[in-house]
Amino acid sequence: MKKKILVTGGDGRFAKILKKNNKKLDLFFASKKECNILNLKSISKIIKKIKPKILIHCAGLSRPMNIHDKNISKSIDLNIIGTANITKMCKKYNIKLIYFSTGYVYAGTKGNYSENDPVKPFNKYGLSKLGGECSVAMYSNSLILRITMTEKPFLHKKAYKNLKSNFMFHEDLVKILPKIINQKGILNVGGKSQSVFSFAKKSRFKVKGIKAKKNLAFPLNQTMNLAKLKSIIS
Repeated sequence: MKKKILVTGGDGRFAKILKKNNKKLDLFFASKKECNILNLKSISKIIKKIKPKILIHCAGLSRPMNIHDKNISKSIDLNIIGTANITKMCKKYNIKLIYFSTGYVYAGTKGNYSENDPVKPFNKYGLSKLGGECSVAMYSNSLILRITMTEKPFLHKKAYKNLKSNFMFHEDLVKILPKIINQKGILNVGGKSQSVFSFAKKSRFKVKGIKAKKNLAFPLNQTMNLAKLKSIIS
C-alpha cells in the first residue's frame, strides 16, 4: 500500500505541476484555505482528516524576490513561523516532513556547494528559507531539499549569460521525487550546472542573452554539487 502524502501549498505553482504529472505517489493537496500554516489548529485538522505518513511542505513565500525586503513580516510569517508550525505538527503526529528550501541559502560566490558547506544566504529570501530549515533540522524524521527550479517554458525574454545555476523545471523534480522521499537530512536538488541563458534556451528559443552586473539581486554562481542526488537517483 502506498503511503499517504499531504502537500501544503496545494494551489501553488509546483503543486499544480505535481498534481498534473504525478503517476506514482498517493498525494493529497491542501490549499491555503484548507491548511493555514500560521494556525496550528488548521494544520492539525487537515492532518487528522488525511492521516498522512509524509508531509511535503511547499507552502511559503518566494516571488517577487524583493517582497522579502519590502515586507519582512510576511516573509518571516510564511517561511519561518509557518514552517516551524508545520514541523511542530509533524513531530506531534509522527509524520515524515519534506521541506522545500532553496539554493539561495548558499553565498553564491564560488559555486559547487555541497550539503556540508557553510550556509550564508545571499539575500533575505535565502535567510527566510534558512530560518525554516532551522526548525525542520531540529526534527530527525525530516528531509530538507535545497532546490533550484522554475516554470517551463522559461518565463523571461532575457537571461543572464554570466550567472551560473542548477535550474531544473518543475516537471523534472516531479520525475525524481519518488526516488528521494525516503531520504533524510539535507539534499541538493537541481539540474546541470550551466548559465541561466543556456538553460533558458532549452524551452524559449528566442530568449536574449545579457550580462549580469556585480550588484545584481542574484548570486553570480549559485551552482550546487549534486553528487549525492545522482547517487540516489541513478
